Amino acid sequence: MSARPVRSCAIHQPNLLPRLSTLGKLYAADVWVVLDDVQFVRRDYQHRARLAALDDPKQQQWLSIETHLPHGRATLIRDAQLADPQRAARRLGQLPAQHYHASPHWQLLQAALEPAVHTIAEAAGTAAVADATTRALLNLLGWRGTIVRSSAPAASSGRSVRLADLTAAVGAGTYLCGTGGLRYLDRRPFAERQLNVHAFRPPAAAQGLWTGAARITALWALAAYGPSSVGAAFDALRAAT
Repeated sequence: MSARPVRSCAIHQPNLLPRLSTLGKLYAADVWVVLDDVQFVRRDYQHRARLAALDDPKQQQWLSIETHLPHGRATLIRDAQLADPQRAARRLGQLPAQHYHASPHWQLLQAALEPAVHTIAEAAGTAAVADATTRALLNLLGWRGTIVRSSAPAASSGRSVRLADLTAAVGAGTYLCGTGGLRYLDRRPFAERQLNVHAFRPPAAAQGLWTGAARITALWALAAYGPSSVGAAFDALRAAT
């Protein structure tokens, strides 16, 4: 029997301009399984992000794109629609610029985000826009992993069983789990499939570029410290994973 490929996967919902902790977890993985076939939650980050002021990350503002749920609260993330695509494009193009234009790294960030802004004109789905912003930041950092949608592989319906099925389906031997997910994760389905579960933990001391890593968009760290510094921090975490 051939050995299981030494690969890791992260399974996470598409987030608009993801937080640094989320982006770091995806960067550490070889495969990102986009969890888009679960219920859309308005209080979550699929359609909004906290922008922090460049010189004072405690000053924060929500960037939200208005979203229509055609099936009400039962609407899946992949079925959520942009309520006003033109307004969403303006907000995604203007608000980050207002916050980070003074950064010496802004031109790089702006160039990376432009394709995501253009995506709004072509895609009616909120998830597609959130997905595009995450891809933009991963590409900026030189991530060379692959992306699979959770609706593509066959998987069971139970929460932890499904995560284990998705991990196995993409040929990964390790599931990267954030600290929040560890609270509810049942490891038994992973052990039954001979899969590893690894806790992804950003630095406990939330300072420097990790300031507000679990709350504010990664754009702040990228603007304040630059893609090279963020990439080096992510590489160090990945090496320890």
